[in-house]
Amino acid sequence: MALPLLISLSFKKKYKESIPSRFFLFHNPRFKSSNGIWFHVCSLGEARALKPILEGLDKDEIKITTVTHTGYHEAKKYGVDLRYLPFEIFLPFWAKPQKLLVVLEAEFWYMLLAVMSARGAKVILLNARISDKSVKKYMKMGWFYKRLLSYVDVVFCQSEMDAYRFETLGAKNIEIIGNIKLAQEIQESQTYCKPDGLTIVAASTHEGEEKLILEGYEEYIANNKAKLIIVPRHPERFDSVYKLLSEFCEKNGLDVSRFSEDKTLSTDVVLVDMMGELNNIYKISDIAILGGAFKKDVGGHNPLEPAHFGCKIITGKYFHDQKELFKYVHHVQYIENNEVCKALQNAQILPSSKVDEKINLDRVINYIRNS
Repeated sequence: MALPLLISLSFKKKYKESIPSRFFLFHNPRFKSSNGIWFHVCSLGEARALKPILEGLDKDEIKITTVTHTGYHEAKKYGVDLRYLPFEIFLPFWAKPQKLLVVLEAEFWYMLLAVMSARGAKVILLNARISDKSVKKYMKMGWFYKRLLSYVDVVFCQSEMDAYRFETLGAKNIEIIGNIKLAQEIQESQTYCKPDGLTIVAASTHEGEEKLILEGYEEYIANNKAKLIIVPRHPERFDSVYKLLSEFCEKNGLDVSRFSEDKTLSTDVVLVDMMGELNNIYKISDIAILGGAFKKDVGGHNPLEPAHFGCKIITGKYFHDQKELFKYVHHVQYIENNEVCKALQNAQILPSSKVDEKINLDRVINYIRNS
């Protein structure tokens, strides 16, 4: 019954690689070898968070699976055996035995854990979390998650609350290590000249968020000068966002450009329609409006990167999936959807955001290396 939907989705840019690979095993063969260390991540953020851990391991042993195309292309940078994770019904004959399976955050695929445990792999949940939004669902399905967690050998979780929730669901051998994203080395890949005057970046925005940010920006520039740079989270939305920006700028007598065509950042509004540029834009920005937190269904995005570059961070109130990271970032404005202009005005007198906390991953790396 799902086949027509899967086939139609596979024509969309966002899914044209992942759906054929995951549901039809197109260009997605089994790993080349057995007896290695298999990391499974979902998307871009988790793939990027692996870097300090992988640097402490033998590259030849490492395998990675991911779910999204952004995660896949980030993991490509490691030069290891890389695949999309097949749909669960394929795993019993697709998955080769490995000595270790390391699953990041909340990627709790039952067949993945059960099959690999049955084939002798130690199963680790790393950076494990159960968000405030999801906890009721987990508790209602407690019998299922208790069985799922019975295949897990150790849980390295983000916080005391996560540890309590995993323990309630029956997990054993739980250790609190904090969020491994705190160990990421954050740096820019290109250097651009900072535009004159105040520069605002709307980062990792989702559908509907650009509109409310533009409304606040329109109100703000009635009495202030500022440049706005928009960086949508998903590349398949670049064209639709550019259309929205063009209509906004035409109405307000502003000029707009696409970053892929003009990297001078000379126009009033700029659409960054290229992947991998966000840190470079953070470095030349004064204020970062962090997307993904103005809608209930996303859960926020990583605040460590804009804080590292000294941006004054503004974000919404729906940051439940990033709550542990926001705990370490100071001077963030958490606002309602209609308070963008007010927050931009307040940012003029507030200090830059900063991160005080660090994490030591030696315990995790040694456990993986010696298992």
